[in-house]
Amino acid sequence: MKQARQNSKSAPYFNPDLPIGERVKDLVSRMTLEEKIGQTLYAAEAVQRLGISEYNWWGECLHGAARAGIATVFPQSIGMAASFDTPLMKGIAAAIGDEVRAKHHEFVRQGDYGIFKGLTMWSPNVNIFRDPRWGRGQETYGEDPYLSGRMGVAFVQGLQGEDPRYLEVAATPKHYAVHSGPEALRHHFDAYASQKDLRETYLPAFRDCVIEGRAASVMGAYNRTNGEPCCASPTLLQKILREEWGFDGYVVSDCGAIWDIFAHHTVASSPEKAAAMAVNAGCDLNCGRTYSALVEAVKQDLIEEDTIDRAVERLMTARMQLGMFDPPERVPYARIPFEVNDCEEHRTLALQMARESMVLLKNEGGLLPLSKQTKCIAVVGPNADDRSMLLGNYNGFPSQYTTLLEGIRQSVSEKTKVLYARGCNWISDENTRWGIKAEAGIAEARSAAQRAEVVVLCLGLTADLEGEEGSARQAEWQGDRLNIGLPEIQQRLLEAVVAQGKPVVLVLCSGSPLSVPWAEDHVGAILEAWYPGQDGGKAVAEVLFGDYSPAGRLPVTVVRSLDQLPPFTDYDMRGRTYRYMEEQPLYPFGFGLSYASFEYSSLELDSSLLETGEALRISVAVKNAGKQQAEEVVQLYLSDLEASVRVPRRQLAGMRRIRLKAGEKQTVSLELSARQMALIDERGKRILEPGAFRVYVGGQQPDQRSAALTGKQVLSAEFSVSGSPLELDY
Repeated sequence: MKQARQNSKSAPYFNPDLPIGERVKDLVSRMTLEEKIGQTLYAAEAVQRLGISEYNWWGECLHGAARAGIATVFPQSIGMAASFDTPLMKGIAAAIGDEVRAKHHEFVRQGDYGIFKGLTMWSPNVNIFRDPRWGRGQETYGEDPYLSGRMGVAFVQGLQGEDPRYLEVAATPKHYAVHSGPEALRHHFDAYASQKDLRETYLPAFRDCVIEGRAASVMGAYNRTNGEPCCASPTLLQKILREEWGFDGYVVSDCGAIWDIFAHHTVASSPEKAAAMAVNAGCDLNCGRTYSALVEAVKQDLIEEDTIDRAVERLMTARMQLGMFDPPERVPYARIPFEVNDCEEHRTLALQMARESMVLLKNEGGLLPLSKQTKCIAVVGPNADDRSMLLGNYNGFPSQYTTLLEGIRQSVSEKTKVLYARGCNWISDENTRWGIKAEAGIAEARSAAQRAEVVVLCLGLTADLEGEEGSARQAEWQGDRLNIGLPEIQQRLLEAVVAQGKPVVLVLCSGSPLSVPWAEDHVGAILEAWYPGQDGGKAVAEVLFGDYSPAGRLPVTVVRSLDQLPPFTDYDMRGRTYRYMEEQPLYPFGFGLSYASFEYSSLELDSSLLETGEALRISVAVKNAGKQQAEEVVQLYLSDLEASVRVPRRQLAGMRRIRLKAGEKQTVSLELSARQMALIDERGKRILEPGAFRVYVGGQQPDQRSAALTGKQVLSAEFSVSGSPLELDY
């Protein structure tokens, strides 16, 4: 390979001083049809005569460099979304980019070009988490298009870096589009979405990542959307992605999705036709082997070689933007040392994000924070001392962990006795061979609770119980959940511990909403900790003992029961998420308690009457009226009071996470764009109508349930837009 590179080094495509477009054209013109098709497969073979190294395009870094050995493991995506902290998210993505780069170059030095070791990362997942049953919701940023878009843009920008010439890592927002379960049907299902729902809910986060984030690639979904396979959809890939949004990167299929077009969707009658359909529509890279059929597809006149050239040019453009054809000394990211991987600075970032992800759902009578001088604490439950739970799915492996039990033991005084009882497994652990009943461990848990002053009960899920089809080995339905409450055996453990009459703090670890109405009625405090990453136990302990005041907010609605939800297979947004749900949930989107009390005042709009097209600037004063430093998530919601079509009851339109010392006051400014004021009509058009609007600003949603849980209302003000209706670009 080295000799081949030397023989071709004088070729224009190896000249880093030429424009990339010119270099790519030169390179592709030198390749045979078979060589070009080989580059459209995710495991691209080397072309030795041209000095092209083999390359595996499949990489993952959802919340850390994944599946490639030791790496810093940050909280799962859904937990990071709960932080509502886009600057921190961007910093974490930059750290992940550094680790991906450092690991990649070390692997290359060792001659390892294997899977998960490249620079093209298939992250973030910006699908809308529209239904809590979906096992992959943990990978997303929740149910709200605005929050998903803000977190997605921050992730893409942080990952790809800020060099004007080179990408640090290529980000890939996925799965485009209208993809959110059921996992068991994903290879066959046609997700029908109205033009209104498509433009209002399912596409905005992708648009943000492409237009604002400048994502280098996009991954198509398994399913069909409105009849068209997503990885061969002229509507999604050409009309919307490239023509409307101006996307100039490459599109990759989900793994096996091109084969699905033929074998499961039966839209094409052969692999050759499926491959041709996908490339003709604009899917450039195949995670799978179906594009091998393109050789025969050309012979059958199903696709022109020029169209294949277009796909290969996009792929080679990405490789050149990553510096793969340039001398390493010309690529700043190639100089990142291997030692940056799993470094102390990144561990500190992981801990900070874990802190910020914690959502305090209940704190009756000020049970929390606990005293570090408590004489005896019982720590109970299957998630108390389990390392795998910390990691979620699509994870790397940290060099050090802190479980919840370890975090508690490290935080209390030397005189505090910490008792531990697992109590039960995550699901029924009956063993008929040995006559062991599922309740066997509950007796030990009762004994521990009886001897303690307070019980920290650590329950919930793991990535074995929810996740992707085939990966969540103990899930109820191929990765998805049929029951959104605690598993039955854990509910029995919960009730048995509470029956001992001691104060109970329930710590929930999960990647999706857990409906726990019994716990809400019977437990003193509830903390949602998600899958909190490598030092999650330390972050949980800091909240439990008051070293850190929680400020996370729910990125999802926690419904009371499945009776409040439409069918899982229905992609219509009516009745779904806080934007369209009429019934009162258990816990609302945007909700979370604090150890401090924040007072809002002086809500001001820079104008109460706007012309169509003008932006609105909003300011509000926020004071920490508590006794300790704490953080607050300032949230801005918008309601259209005179819309001509069905619109969300309200929708998040701005947010800012701030930190205030006790007694400190700060003025927060937010801006509402004309685009945000516009509605999506039934045709899918974005129209800014004249009329009345209301903005709400506070630490929560302006709904009855939030007010009931916190005893606080949010500030609101009305403004009007005058003039003629204005149609805006998508």
